[in-house]
Amino acid sequence: MSCPPDTPPPHPRDPQPEVSVVLPCLNEARTLGACIDAAAEALARAGLRGEIIVADNGSTDGSREIARARGARLVPVAQRGYGHALRAGIDAARSPLVVMGDADGSYDFSGPSLQPFLDALRAGNDLVVGNRFAGGIRAGAMPWKNRYIGNPLLSACGRLFFRSPCRDFHCGLRALRKSAWLRLDLRTSGMEFASEMIVRASLLGLRIAEVPATLAPDGRDRPPHLRPWRDGWRHLRFMLLFSPRWLFLYPGCLLFACGALLGGRLLAGPLHLGRLTLDVHTLLFCAIAVLTGFQSIQFSVFTKAFAIRCGLRPRDRGFETVMRRLSLEAGLVTGACFILAGLALGVTAVLQWGSRHFGDLSPQETLRWVIPSGTLLTLGCQIVLGSFFLGILGLNVLPAAEPDNGRNA
Repeated sequence: MSCPPDTPPPHPRDPQPEVSVVLPCLNEARTLGACIDAAAEALARAGLRGEIIVADNGSTDGSREIARARGARLVPVAQRGYGHALRAGIDAARSPLVVMGDADGSYDFSGPSLQPFLDALRAGNDLVVGNRFAGGIRAGAMPWKNRYIGNPLLSACGRLFFRSPCRDFHCGLRALRKSAWLRLDLRTSGMEFASEMIVRASLLGLRIAEVPATLAPDGRDRPPHLRPWRDGWRHLRFMLLFSPRWLFLYPGCLLFACGALLGGRLLAGPLHLGRLTLDVHTLLFCAIAVLTGFQSIQFSVFTKAFAIRCGLRPRDRGFETVMRRLSLEAGLVTGACFILAGLALGVTAVLQWGSRHFGDLSPQETLRWVIPSGTLLTLGCQIVLGSFFLGILGLNVLPAAEPDNGRNA
């Protein structure tokens, strides 16, 4: 992202800064100047060559003028969104170490606060995340539902889904190596950018550390950009979509196992549980559970294969080994076997009906053949169609050739 005409880019002969401080900004005139001054003073006291970058997302309240007046590099970002602003600011950073934090006055950019982040990077970590619960949350700085429900719940999900060490997934004060940033290749544009950074770092096996950070009430004279319920759902949705095991695989396995076990028992006859009797009606719901569970398991495979192919997840050798064994040919053969088994059960049911001269049959007897038949037929079709879809995902497609526009005529 180029700088505006009155904010010239750094001269090539300028000494490279050691630390870049990136501040995303959207109408933060009340607090931006104090944040820039605190960060500049912290870098000067530490004896570090630094630069302060204000990634402005379209401010109209004089924030841009404040940034220029205090000597910060101004990076205008046309696309709205927290992720867009931070991405442009970090891309513009020239130093090997980058610190980022909100410009609303809620985070302390003084030396005692920033130094632990820099020390953790120098110790070999790739990403350092602040922990507001360890550093302290001042009165009025965070709504109770975020402090006691939203943040702890989402952070626990992040640790469970991705084995991340972070206990505060959404702290806005962070530091990372520019080399790690280039590997992360983040894609989101909104508030879920904070989650994506930790998720991608965890999946890539980067070294992540946490240091205490304090959170103060922001200095705005207007409501914050954050919308707790909407943004909380976006964070959770992102983590679920990046974790097909928890969204699809584990629920699918549970459904499939419960349906198969109980359904297998009901094939032998009714199940009496005290005054309760489970029969063919329950068997039908067991078949639905088996089919839904299998579909969910398939979706977990599809999602992971697609994410790896698109670069959203790193390569997984174990998964690639399984995928090689799940070839199109193997899927077609397996699906055909299920279809044949289903047809065999269906033919058996018809023969039994014929043996009684196609008269009335007991549903309790007939459905014990018909339901498994329909289940196997559907499973076979799912396997065949799923194998074709995986085959399409596995194609090595070359880029489309450019049209010659008559050049070779």
